[in-house]
Amino acid sequence: MFVTRAIRLGSKATSSVSEELRVIAPSKLAIEDVSKSFKTGTGVVQALDRVSLQVGEGEFVCLVGASGCGKSTLLNIIAGLEKPDGGNVLADGKPVTSPGRERLVMFQEPALFPWLDVFGNVLFGLKLKPNLSKKNLSRFEHANIHELSGGMKQRVSLARALAPNPRVLLMDEPFAALDALTREQLYGDIQQIWKARRKTIVFVTHNVREAACLGDRVLLFSPHPGRIQEEFPVDLPRPRDINSVDLAAHATQITKALKSLGKAEVTVAR
Repeated sequence: MFVTRAIRLGSKATSSVSEELRVIAPSKLAIEDVSKSFKTGTGVVQALDRVSLQVGEGEFVCLVGASGCGKSTLLNIIAGLEKPDGGNVLADGKPVTSPGRERLVMFQEPALFPWLDVFGNVLFGLKLKPNLSKKNLSRFEHANIHELSGGMKQRVSLARALAPNPRVLLMDEPFAALDALTREQLYGDIQQIWKARRKTIVFVTHNVREAACLGDRVLLFSPHPGRIQEEFPVDLPRPRDINSVDLAAHATQITKALKSLGKAEVTVAR
């Protein structure tokens, strides 16, 4: 696996991965009646309407829905990047009022610093001198960012997000722009990371099969305004193969529900 050993602390560091897991437990999240609206040139858009959600410690939850249903807005509120108009977000019972290193975000775009090389980008998040020993990353340790492929840029972004050992990892369509083969490789990476470190992960995607491949639960959002419409537990063993028949059955069930939401929206509009 690529990133679990990509970030090792140097000889002065005191914690291994197993020690980190004992000292820094994954966080549980509580989203309580969260609402959010935005003013536009044509009026007010209600992005979220009284959304409530519990995410357990170390749980992997995927949010799926049509564009504009408030998935990314909710992620930003959990991260502390935006404030809700109403409701609360709690991490381990404490209100989330601002960003914090215990909740880090991985965006669709790599958001790397082009003036730093691979090592410098990861070090920016770590603030401790790591030993990049895993060959998939160490080969490019001093490469410039513009020299990396899209998949490698996202691997560096993931390494940087994991470097400070956050309790919650928030992922906003991080694999959407990648080719199918690279995505499948990263599905394996992220599942191994989750198994090894048991981070609490909230993952936003439009890809239903991706959600079924990665999540313990898949939450289906309805648009205009954004609400959690339905929940789908995925009880398949890990690691999961996105091309497996069993996974396809779960994805088909979620897709049918997603399509029915679209038809209902068209009916209401008429």
